[in-house]
Amino acid sequence: MRNLKGYIGSLDNPRVKAWAKLLERKHREREGKFLLEGVHLVQEALAAGWPLEAIAFDEGSEVLDQFESFMDDEEMNEEGSDVPWFPVSPEIIAKCSETGTPQPIFAIALKKPPSAESLFGAESGLVAVLDGVQDPGNVGTIVRSAAASGATAVVLGKGTVDLYNPKTIRSTMGALFHVPVLEADLTTLLPQASARGVSIVGTSLQAAKSCYDYDFRESNVWLIFGNEGSGMSEQVSVLAHANVIIPMTGRAESLNVAMAATVLLFEAQRQRGQ
Repeated sequence: MRNLKGYIGSLDNPRVKAWAKLLERKHREREGKFLLEGVHLVQEALAAGWPLEAIAFDEGSEVLDQFESFMDDEEMNEEGSDVPWFPVSPEIIAKCSETGTPQPIFAIALKKPPSAESLFGAESGLVAVLDGVQDPGNVGTIVRSAAASGATAVVLGKGTVDLYNPKTIRSTMGALFHVPVLEADLTTLLPQASARGVSIVGTSLQAAKSCYDYDFRESNVWLIFGNEGSGMSEQVSVLAHANVIIPMTGRAESLNVAMAATVLLFEAQRQRGQ
């Protein structure tokens, strides 16, 4: 096995203490790192060439059987080829996990958020913009839908839950590694986008225009999705060029924000013939 390190069994080990601190946002922000818990997320990060600082696994488990292609592949990407693998005790796995029954492997990943300028490089951009979406599951699902529908980026505005929250990361199911996601002040970024010719489309239950009547084939479209309870904030809603609604013929007050985002992103994909 490549780059196998010595066994760590003590919860007092300085490396373990530093890993466990990443469960808290302030330490993630200070260190520029975050935790990836579980087989699927670690596999996705390795496959995508995401920069990893370390991988820790339960020495008594058979989890490494699921990573043979990553551990021995001499042609592995530059970022993942020399990642240190640490055999650790089950207690350490539990200490560095937020779940009650953690999987026997986790990784320490480095943040690499894209710049705001990267949003404007696509010829036919489709960007999901989140304004105060607070549920980690909703944010993770929207990131997954954005990646699956071919969106070019996801923007998290102020008041939106931390992307690197372990619950949010788990909800992305690895889609985080396949679509650029960045945090920004929407009151600053949206006017910049507008000045560059981007069509900014809000979502509102009070809108008169159906999403199926909106032309998403325009060169660059940004879709804004608001808070679960209150929708778009007043400061952001005034920056939208148009508002659309998802027509509902059945009886429901509204759709969950992640469901609504999925419908709109895939309608845009359909119209664009992707």
